[in-house]
Amino acid sequence: MDVFGVMIGLVLLFGVAVMVLAVVGTVKAAKAVGAKIEKHEASARRAVETATLKAKTYTKVGPPAQIASVRLGLRTSLDGTRQVLESGLAQDGQLGEALALLKRLDEHAAELDGELRMLEREPDTGRIAAKLPELRERAERITHSAETMRWAAQDRMQRFADDELSRLSQECESEAGALRHWDAAGGASSGGAAGASGSAGSSGSSGSAGSSGSAGSGGAARSAARAGLTDGKGRPSAEELLGLADPLTKLAQRLRKPSAGPSTGPSAG
Repeated sequence: MDVFGVMIGLVLLFGVAVMVLAVVGTVKAAKAVGAKIEKHEASARRAVETATLKAKTYTKVGPPAQIASVRLGLRTSLDGTRQVLESGLAQDGQLGEALALLKRLDEHAAELDGELRMLEREPDTGRIAAKLPELRERAERITHSAETMRWAAQDRMQRFADDELSRLSQECESEAGALRHWDAAGGASSGGAAGASGSAGSSGSSGSAGSSGSAGSGGAARSAARAGLTDGKGRPSAEELLGLADPLTKLAQRLRKPSAGPSTGPSAG
């Protein structure tokens, strides 16, 4: 009875653990989905605002068009710098510091954008004319800082790419020289062949026959030693792979007819 109770307790504990894990997984999945939705929503909202500012620069005149132009330039500069830094962060970890600085710039840009939005709703044109130069100067400072980091990151990535390409070119040239090793070996082999032909001309016919026989055997030995795995040479036959080579050989010897000896005719007597 105690064993049965322990088993029931273990089953209940396992069920509770599974339920807890399911709840935790569901909560994490819901948070991930919510974060992704918020990210896409923010991107969509930002795209709509950028398109609206572009439309205002073409459709509005006077201070509203100028304010929209300042806001659009601020967004474009920060977005371009962020894209460059984030794209190179995987290859260069030092760009993380630049991203941190860009985040601080983005905070100042957000404050400035809020002031520019308030200025858009200002009915007093004199107030707009007085505040707009100051806000434009702040926007130019933020834009210049963002562009400086973007250009520096682009130059840094280009320099790293050029250095990597130079090293790769040197390695390719070294490998090409190693692949042309027969150029040095060709001169030595041609000199050796000339000397061998002179000695062969001075030797007798018996010596030439012996040297040709030894060369033939040496060539056969080299060709046998250079047999590759995938060129079809030196591969075991199907009979050897199946273990039937010896039985087939013995069967062939049994079926082979005996060789005929010298014919013996009838005796003369």
